[in-house]
Amino acid sequence: NTLITLVLVLFCLNSSVGWSLDYKDLVQRDSLFYKKFTDVPFTGEVTGEEIGSLKNGKKEGFFLKYYKNGQLWSKGNFKNNKKDGSWIVYFNNGQIFSKGKYKKGRPEGYWIMYNEDGTIVDAMTGMWKNGYRISD
Repeated sequence: NTLITLVLVLFCLNSSVGWSLDYKDLVQRDSLFYKKFTDVPFTGEVTGEEIGSLKNGKKEGFFLKYYKNGQLWSKGNFKNNKKDGSWIVYFNNGQIFSKGKYKKGRPEGYWIMYNEDGTIVDAMTGMWKNGYRISD
């Protein structure tokens, strides 16, 4: 009885590990992500330089991305493999580069962009619609 329980616990632990994969073990083809050496779009959690979830090869939900030095690069949401909702992007020194919202993969609403010293980049800050800056 104890042996059966142990085997079941180990099986469950091993199965859950199978749903998580290091981002570097994925390849992207035709905008979908696949586990290397497979033809089935990946579904599960990814870790490593990008952390989040994929469903049928598409990014879905909250994602974090990191620079090689370990510093946070960006954080935001994906919907059907497109950026959607609030996003913040950082310089590799940790300072904020930009923040705003995306709608179906395009900047939408008020965006603010910064230089590395923290000053605002006026030419890129303002209201955006369908991926285009429309006003200050």
